[in-house]
Amino acid sequence: MNLLDAQKQVSNFTKDKELKLNVNTRIIDLVSEVGELSKEILKGTNYGNKPFEKTEEWESEIGDVLFSLICIANETNTNLKDCLSYVLDKYEKRFINKGNLGSGR
Repeated sequence: MNLLDAQKQVSNFTKDKELKLNVNTRIIDLVSEVGELSKEILKGTNYGNKPFEKTEEWESEIGDVLFSLICIANETNTNLKDCLSYVLDKYEKRFINKGNLGSGR
């Protein structure tokens, strides 16, 4: 599935389930889901004491983050494929110029 297909699938799902929320609520939901994903990092590293291993909930939490992000894109009429292309180009230029992807100087 490509990004456009994913956006359409999520759009159809949210319309069918009448899950239309404003972007402010969607952003809060995304932050919450990233927090849950972070919790899985803590579990998967034994609070930083070992290399990361996927937890039982890892893929579910990644899916929740992705769903929330796609909902935000859909609510703001944003094409995720265009966003990804833009950022990959930005990172490529940054890597060529600085030798890393960091935004700092």
